[in-house]
Amino acid sequence: MRPVWIVDDDRSIRWVFEKALAREGIPFQTFAQAGEAMDTLATVGAPQVLVSDIRMPGPSGLELLQSVKQRFPHVPVIIMTAYSDLESAVSAFQGGAFEYLPKPFDVDQAVDLIRRALDESLREDKSEEAVVDSPEILGQAQSMQEVFRAIGRLSQSSATVLITGESGTGKELVARALHRHSPRSNKPFIAINTAAMPKDLLESELFGHERGAFTGAQSTRRGRFEQAEGGTLFLDEIGDMPAELQTRLLRVLSDETFYRVGGHQPIHADVRVIAATNQDLEARVKAGLFRQDLYHRLNVIRLRLPSLRERREDIPMLARHFLARSARELGAEPKRLSDAAMAYLSGQDLPGNVRQLENVCHWLTVMAPSQVVEIGDFPPELREQRTSSIVDWVTALAREADRRLANGDTGIMDDLSRSFEKALITKALERTGGRRIEAAGLLGIGRNTITRKIAELGIEGRDPADAQASDTA
Repeated sequence: MRPVWIVDDDRSIRWVFEKALAREGIPFQTFAQAGEAMDTLATVGAPQVLVSDIRMPGPSGLELLQSVKQRFPHVPVIIMTAYSDLESAVSAFQGGAFEYLPKPFDVDQAVDLIRRALDESLREDKSEEAVVDSPEILGQAQSMQEVFRAIGRLSQSSATVLITGESGTGKELVARALHRHSPRSNKPFIAINTAAMPKDLLESELFGHERGAFTGAQSTRRGRFEQAEGGTLFLDEIGDMPAELQTRLLRVLSDETFYRVGGHQPIHADVRVIAATNQDLEARVKAGLFRQDLYHRLNVIRLRLPSLRERREDIPMLARHFLARSARELGAEPKRLSDAAMAYLSGQDLPGNVRQLENVCHWLTVMAPSQVVEIGDFPPELREQRTSSIVDWVTALAREADRRLANGDTGIMDDLSRSFEKALITKALERTGGRRIEAAGLLGIGRNTITRKIAELGIEGRDPADAQASDTA
């Protein structure tokens, strides 16, 4: 079990916790400032449970809460608060705090609360261990196999990598895999989303600041580059980085040194940078929004992640994985998609890619009324897509019928019916790899019917089962 961290600038509070936790045989570590805990978080890792005051010199307990939740979302955080900090306690819950402990507190009550948090944390650890048994990134499509091969080829390299792909394709997962399989795997992996942070805070967040560098800088703070020393720094949404910070980043990549905000001493940076973007960086360079020299520094090795539309064959496997994981997390029976529901889901564009598919599966685990999920059980936005697509093809059919009627064509019903049946059967066979029984099941017709239609409509292709029987004979 990892230690419980106590963070409070009041020495007497720390002493009370030290005595109480030692008596209970619970390992602990105490800190006088949140900044010290943040530094330890970056180098050592997460505690089992964090107990922190709100008001302290330097970063506040709420800033510490945010920092912990960003990197280790499952760590329970107990916020200590005085009555005057009640509004802050509400903010703490909104920030993901496990519970708050009002001051002055009863020591036994505090220990009981820590024990509850420990039980919760240890349960989460077991759940994560079960998930670790499954592969880091799932994908059988050829485009994903190329990504896996690239990760393997880069396993002994510390080269800078640029990962491109639409939102939700798993760029951070790939970055973590690159780190995990690199010579730097025993050092920190630090991630920061450059688009999610206000411009005036991003410089301090990346490079740290000296005490007194600006209003509110009451203590020296190590930035993400220092936190990632010897390891990997993942810069997500790099295309949105402000121009002045692009210049500073270029200097770090070129000289491997930087200065804290307000600092005068150069700091060496032994850090591997992995950047990611969902934007066209070449276009941003041409538009003058991204430095060309920085682009070339980042674009040493490029990995492009395919959208889910480009790897639809992976959707069934991913859906089953996410449904099983959601069931584990919620302590529920795993849901199963019917054949029709799976075929329908595999045909959706899912602009949010793997992240959207994961959210859909989580929604179904909570909201679907029965264990077998049907098309009507999908979230409203997916059902609306179905209605929209039906309207589109019906409109197109009506337009084609109107055109032929206006031309005075004959035999329109038979001709359009044959085209309709041929398109349906061809697509069903493509979906099943030519297996007629499965294709017939998807279309809701019998095998004899589909065999007859294939012959009548002149659809090419053999059933793999028939070919195997012929080869055996």
